[in-house]
Amino acid sequence: MTLVRLDAVTKDVVLPDDTRLEILRGIDLEVAAGDHVSIVGRSGSGKSTLLNLLGMLDAPTSGTVSFLGDPVGRMRRGALDRLRGKNVGFVFQQFNLLAGRTATENVEMPLSYARGTMFWSRRRLAHEMLDRVGLSHRLDSTPEQLSGGEQQRVAIARALVRRPSLILADEPTGALDVETGEAVMTLLDDIAAEAQAALVTITHDVHVAARARRHFRLEEGRLEPVRLDLAFRETALGSVTGTAS
Repeated sequence: MTLVRLDAVTKDVVLPDDTRLEILRGIDLEVAAGDHVSIVGRSGSGKSTLLNLLGMLDAPTSGTVSFLGDPVGRMRRGALDRLRGKNVGFVFQQFNLLAGRTATENVEMPLSYARGTMFWSRRRLAHEMLDRVGLSHRLDSTPEQLSGGEQQRVAIARALVRRPSLILADEPTGALDVETGEAVMTLLDDIAAEAQAALVTITHDVHVAARARRHFRLEEGRLEPVRLDLAFRETALGSVTGTAS
């Protein structure tokens, strides 16, 4: 079953001098339930822009984004917000945790917009998810009291607490050391597999990308499937520095 589909999607922005910058050019992509996709590319190649389109945070300049077969461009803002909130979980590179709020309060946040049992059980569900990511001893800790790896696990718990069908991870190990990053990716893979959720990871780290089943490279606004073999490791990314965009 196809969860999200992009057909001939483009994304342009107008610069201060009124010139138009093409970020994405004719992107076609399907992501099915239970799929694991990695998208690699140099900094500034448009990876985060593509992730925002997949997550329905942004609209394409042209082309169609569909979720479960329905074009999202035709939806009203409220309906789109509810669809995204229920079905999409975001794991950001910079964590985006609320300062001064406990781990429990951060994970509860997406459930504040839920209805019925999920809303009234939000504290219990947050505790269960924090326990699942190994932070049952950190329920009342604020981000300032947590290590980078612990903050990332809180961010993962927040992304998954509503059991989304699509998980989008933007450089999820970019701010972590190698060992912690490996543990975070294993955790993300395991939880996604348990829920049969689709996982899309954008990264410039080929070791993270290699964990996926399908691999794509974004270059000059175009998305192409690649084989993540030795030749790709040596030539596809080149020297990558900075933060993905």
